[in-house]
Amino acid sequence: MIRSLVTSAMVIRRPLRLTRLAALLLVLLCLGCQKDSESIVSIALHPQNPAILYVATNDAVYKSRDGGATWERFTSFSARRVTTLAIDPLLPATVYAGTMGDAVYKSPDGGQRWIPHNVGLKEHVSFVNQFVFHPALTENIYAATTVGVFYTKDAGRAWEERMNGMKEVHIVTSLAINPKEPAVLYAGTTGGIYRSDDGGMNWRKVNNGLIPETELMGAMALGVNAIEIDRTNPNVVYAGTTKGLFRTVDKGERWERIGETLPDPFVCCLVLHPADPAVLYLGGPAGVWKSSDGGHAWQAVNQGLATLNIRALAMAPTNARTLYVGTNGSGLYRSTDTGVTWAPVPLRAAAKQP
Repeated sequence: MIRSLVTSAMVIRRPLRLTRLAALLLVLLCLGCQKDSESIVSIALHPQNPAILYVATNDAVYKSRDGGATWERFTSFSARRVTTLAIDPLLPATVYAGTMGDAVYKSPDGGQRWIPHNVGLKEHVSFVNQFVFHPALTENIYAATTVGVFYTKDAGRAWEERMNGMKEVHIVTSLAINPKEPAVLYAGTTGGIYRSDDGGMNWRKVNNGLIPETELMGAMALGVNAIEIDRTNPNVVYAGTTKGLFRTVDKGERWERIGETLPDPFVCCLVLHPADPAVLYLGGPAGVWKSSDGGHAWQAVNQGLATLNIRALAMAPTNARTLYVGTNGSGLYRSTDTGVTWAPVPLRAAAKQP
């Protein structure tokens, strides 16, 4: 069944097939969804103001202006579900929402209005997995979707497909852009990793050490759920996959498996410390784990979490000691001590003014 769904995504773009594929991917990548605010699917933190943050649940987008004490709930989407959120790092009042069933929405005013931005996109895409921004020109955005990589140069007004060279796989689950050389991108797929050296115009498979070529024909052979690039040395890249954690020191030319002592090989999300690249966090079905030596040795950092089924992980841009984690089943948590302890952050609505 999985093989036929992958094949459908590669060669058939009829809406019915993609809807079924999106539903399957939701189950596989989200590890079983809960209702209402119990399941946090995405976390987006304001780049300058630590009091402002957004989260997406299975049924709505929430925004807090007071560090998570109270929340405003947005439901003005025709989409069945919001799957990912991203804040423009240079214009943080602008927020993008990727959805299941209705492609991309954009808010120009901090979430008050959500406007479809789907020209060139919606007729093909039913599930958006991630957005990444050009570090200097944030109107240039890449989107990872169930039918490939799409690109906009005008802040989402129009999108174009960027898939040349991706012959085997069209399901793109994650993206990363080199912060020092933004023409270099990595795309994580259900069949490993591709790299582009020309802004996504052309892609080349870089799977040496990641997955044997003989296994690529298997449907969902290796899902790459998260990619992190070392900001101090962008030749170093980490890949969190359905079959373990991998690291390259030469831009993906060769990969090595690391973290083999982790209790579960499935990696859902990764966060790399921006200034100390030896510090790495990951989340998955076995909770949150931290490494202080570049991913070789790991320790569990789960004190205070009511469930270990992790779905989203984020580090505060203004304070690397502060982390947020989204769970499947018990909501949002925050740590202010590098993950040593966690406290719940309930999605409480603000009191209405009389």
